[in-house]
Amino acid sequence: MASTLDRWSFRSGRGDLPIAGPSQPTPSVVWQWEYGWMSPTRRMAAAIWRVLRRPLPGVVVALGAFGVGVLTATGPSTSTPVSWELRHRLGSTQRQLQAREGELELVRLELGRANAVFSNSSRYRIPADLSAQIYDIAQSEGIDPEVAFRLVSVESEFTGKAVSPKGAIGLTQVMPSTARAINPQLRREDLFHHETNLRLGFGYLRELIRAYGGDLRLALLAYNRGPGTVDEIRKQGGNPENGYARTILGPNPVPLARPHR
Repeated sequence: MASTLDRWSFRSGRGDLPIAGPSQPTPSVVWQWEYGWMSPTRRMAAAIWRVLRRPLPGVVVALGAFGVGVLTATGPSTSTPVSWELRHRLGSTQRQLQAREGELELVRLELGRANAVFSNSSRYRIPADLSAQIYDIAQSEGIDPEVAFRLVSVESEFTGKAVSPKGAIGLTQVMPSTARAINPQLRREDLFHHETNLRLGFGYLRELIRAYGGDLRLALLAYNRGPGTVDEIRKQGGNPENGYARTILGPNPVPLARPHR
């Protein structure tokens, strides 16, 4: 038996025994003989290897695919054509989403504008185009549109050709002297033009708001009474309130106007 076994080469677990004579034991017998001479540690390792060796190629492939994915996602943009293509598509998709978000925001703003224009047109019974002018110019001059509509309502009742006993003209009742101080080239007849008058009136109120540190009440009083009068009364410790600011602001004052900086 020993001489026969010496002719064989044992390669544990592979079953590649050379062909021998008729008395050669079967591979299973040889394996059992070899396994019996192994230490417990080697036997345990051999058993674990027999269990793991079947799925091992699949595990290696999966780990390789995972590694390629990681490199593609986190590696430099010039590492492989695949990673560059994925980054390009991701960037393109992100830009498209941002563009759509911008479009939705524009739609939201436009719907808000349309709602305010038609709401004020109905509330004050004025043409929609005049309502749109007041809204847009107030926004561009940094005045809260709600304040702007109330001011025009109180000053002229939305009458573009209105002239006060003191000579104030137009929708916002701008004095010709105030208009010339703002723009010396303006003529009296220019103040009857809706857009010109609204820009002068709202721009003047914006400057008053800035001059009074954002205090809309004092700015409105100065718009009505003149900043010189308001300053003199305050200097003497008096209250310049004459009811004008309360009429515009109402019992629930609107937020402070937003003067441009």
